[in-house]
Amino acid sequence: MKKQRSSAAVNSSLIRRPIQRLFPIFLLPTFAAFCIGFLWPFIHGIYLSFCKFTITSNAKWVGLDNYVKAINDPGFMHAFWYTALVAVTSLVVINLLAFAVAYALTRGIKGSNLFRGVFFMPNLIGGIVLGYIWSTIFAGIFSRYGTSMVLDANLGYWGLMIVLSWQQIGYMMIIYIAGLQSVPEEMLEAAQIDGANGWHTLWHITIPTVMPSITICTFLSLTNGFKLFDQNLVLTGGQPFAFQPDGTVIRTTEMLALNIYNTFYLNSKSRGVGQAKAVLFFILVAAIALIQLRATKSKEVQQ
Repeated sequence: MKKQRSSAAVNSSLIRRPIQRLFPIFLLPTFAAFCIGFLWPFIHGIYLSFCKFTITSNAKWVGLDNYVKAINDPGFMHAFWYTALVAVTSLVVINLLAFAVAYALTRGIKGSNLFRGVFFMPNLIGGIVLGYIWSTIFAGIFSRYGTSMVLDANLGYWGLMIVLSWQQIGYMMIIYIAGLQSVPEEMLEAAQIDGANGWHTLWHITIPTVMPSITICTFLSLTNGFKLFDQNLVLTGGQPFAFQPDGTVIRTTEMLALNIYNTFYLNSKSRGVGQAKAVLFFILVAAIALIQLRATKSKEVQQ
């Protein structure tokens, strides 16, 4: 009776009415900060993508000219396909290894809490610092063979993959552990009674049950792969260079975020083009994220 009365008191109109009347006071500061810090710069950035400018105060409207130049830029298109390759490969590698580690650490092995902390620690290191640490490690290794990541595009690619995976596997592992621990014991016991082996239990019960965790980890790893910037800047800086027959220089390990950065800051006359690339980049990442969420959400099961 006491629980029913307390819940009724909380849900009573006398309690809700003052909250409903005063909620704008609590909402207004956050909404104002959102408008000032995100919404207005975002809208202004879209406007600048249609302008030619060196500083925002002298922007001149040029229409779709910046977008045409961005799409016709071979460096931008190369960065798109290179980023897609890194993102898809890291998506598979990170999620497979993170799930495998999480599954092993939920089997009741000794020292599992210690291992969880050790695997999660790389995620606490900032991207720039992480990039410099691994850059030093790779330089020491490759110097023995007379090469480096800025001289070999394949080494640069796998260097990015190693750093990206090493940083994110621990974070995804924590999400997978939470999902694995939510699998009902009754379902596992029922499968064992029915004679299902470990593989059948994993494939037909565990994985469908942890689909919400798979959805989250897939979303994070995919978007993080497309948005990668700081490690790319520190490890390779987009090098080595490749010269096209028409004289165009392509940065072979340059990803989209770094390409936008270089377009905007290396040449002040191309800042409008860089802004247009940034808008296209936003549309691309948002579209991929929404498609992925819709695809994985449809496979989630209701418990």
